[in-house]
Amino acid sequence: MPPEQPPRRRVPGPARSGSGGRPRPASRNAERSADRSSQRPAPRPSGRPRRPVQGRPRPGGARPPHRIRLGNHRPRLRLVSLGLTLVMLVFVVRLLQVQAVDASAYTAKAEKNRFTSVTLAAERGDITDRAGVALATSVDAHDITADPKMFTPEDSNVPDAPEQAAALLAPILDKEPETLAKQLSAPKSRFTVLAHRQTPQVWNQISDLKSVLAEKAEKARTAKGGKGDEAPASVLAGVFQEPSSKRVYPNGDLAAGILGYVNAAGHGGGGVESMLDKKLSGQDGEITYAHSGGRRVPTAGSKETPAVPGTDIELTIDRDIQWAAQRAISDQVTESKADRGYVIVQNTRTGEVLAMANAPGFDPNDLSQADGTSMGNAALQDAFEPGSTSKVMSMAAVLEEQAAVPGTHVTVPNRLHRGDRLFKDDIDHPTWYLTLNGVLAKSSNIGTILATGQLGRTQPQANQVLHSYLRKFGIGSPTGLDYPGETQGILADPKDWSTSQQYTIPFGQGLSVNAMQAASVYSTIANGGVRIEPTLIRGTQGPDGRFTPATAPKKTRVVSEKTAKTLSTMLESVVGDEAGTGTKARIPGYRVAGKTGTANRVDPETGRYKGYTASFAGFAPADDPQITVYCAIQNPTKGSYFGGQICGPIYKEVMEFALKSLQVPPTGKKSDPLPVEFKPGE
Repeated sequence: MPPEQPPRRRVPGPARSGSGGRPRPASRNAERSADRSSQRPAPRPSGRPRRPVQGRPRPGGARPPHRIRLGNHRPRLRLVSLGLTLVMLVFVVRLLQVQAVDASAYTAKAEKNRFTSVTLAAERGDITDRAGVALATSVDAHDITADPKMFTPEDSNVPDAPEQAAALLAPILDKEPETLAKQLSAPKSRFTVLAHRQTPQVWNQISDLKSVLAEKAEKARTAKGGKGDEAPASVLAGVFQEPSSKRVYPNGDLAAGILGYVNAAGHGGGGVESMLDKKLSGQDGEITYAHSGGRRVPTAGSKETPAVPGTDIELTIDRDIQWAAQRAISDQVTESKADRGYVIVQNTRTGEVLAMANAPGFDPNDLSQADGTSMGNAALQDAFEPGSTSKVMSMAAVLEEQAAVPGTHVTVPNRLHRGDRLFKDDIDHPTWYLTLNGVLAKSSNIGTILATGQLGRTQPQANQVLHSYLRKFGIGSPTGLDYPGETQGILADPKDWSTSQQYTIPFGQGLSVNAMQAASVYSTIANGGVRIEPTLIRGTQGPDGRFTPATAPKKTRVVSEKTAKTLSTMLESVVGDEAGTGTKARIPGYRVAGKTGTANRVDPETGRYKGYTASFAGFAPADDPQITVYCAIQNPTKGSYFGGQICGPIYKEVMEFALKSLQVPPTGKKSDPLPVEFKPGE
């Protein structure tokens, strides 16, 4: 262990100025003291003692106080500078990204928010009758729109602006306030359509209300010293309008079944409006413009693609004849308390449909009041068993196949047993001695069964021949109108005919047709045995004003001209002979050919036979056929249900009007009537 060292003695020396009293070597301190003594100024003249210098030893040998040394500030300055540099660098990078890298994207977003695009609805084409009279047209209207942002509490200064606005608009727009309030409260939307295709009167009501509320809001701002931020704005300030068009039907319910209607989306919902919707609609345009606060900025420019108007459609319908047909069938359906009825008027030479009336109908101007069951076109959409009006096709087959002639004798008993059934006529009678012409004139079911049985050596062969003629007349096939919802009827293949159908189909039960098919059968006979597909469209007129006629309809030879002429004469006996069933269809001055029909009716709800279908079909003048009229009434429950009694008068009324309207001259000569009966043994 080393020897213990004695402690050193600390020799006090003069303290270094500002050193905090740390000792220095004596020699160095002595030198500095000498230097300071040589440089020290002379004592003040006053002889006042000098203030002791801080850090120096005080008199009496007291130790000077310790002085705190400050740290170096340069590291902290470097750290702050680095932080500021990083922040500035982030700002510079972001600025470069916004102004250089993503400039186009942000510009596009800005443009998207600033500019809005609105569809310019194309003006829908008109639908006219054959004379150019408007049956369906479009008028100026307004789409009522709104900017939901202008209904926020921040913009309107009204906490419940959507609810207040909805309460004001609901009775005008005929909408529920809750629905409107929900639309006006859409938080992220700047555009919403409150109501489509409103009349100018509706917008005028809203505009007047806006003006009144705007005046009140202005007075409120004035009362607050012009402090607009504090005063509530008009709650309808954010409601606007866009030009549109509204579909109207100037004649109300006239031809509504043919025309159809336009739905809330602006598209055809039925009839011709639906069938030719693409042509009628045209092509919508678009306009893009700048807006501010929901208002268009006119000085900011706009981009517009004009709308292309729709094509006008000219129908073959004659408005006056349509009116007469619709009035006649509506009155009779009401009087008979029937389910419905229809009347078809057709030009026998061209196949053009001059009228197609339904009862009951509907007003396409006010669909809210329409009955859903009457909104279609029952004349084309109802399938029903035609009854005795179908016998003309059976007789055409018999004559064309030369199985009999108009004077052929047919003995008709009161009952006829065939297969598993016992057949009868519509009335009980003693044995009738009728000619083939008399069978048609008196509408004998039994006589028709006996006559068509001669079409083949066996009943199946006869069925096959009859079926072929029914198909030629268009039964079981589309009419050619391409009408939406049209039924093609039902005609089973002869091998599928039941035992009873083999004998009921010849007199019009066991098959079904629509009214247009039934009318076309008589037009075929009137046209010399050539079937012309019915047409409803006469032509179109585009936006350039050029008229384009419709394609010529298809023509098919069904029976020979001789057979058609013979049938025409036989049909005159139905109306002209006192023994005929169609005497109520006579028209003074004109020769009329026609046929009555009374069929058991299948109830569409139960699928069972219930009630009757009454009908009458014919053409005139019989010596120079020009017009066919077909009438049918479904389920008459008051008065007579026989076709000759309730449809014969309708035929007469409509045919007489049509002949005069089209200025068809009266018949030039009387007909030579064919015999109806024969005496046994002659």
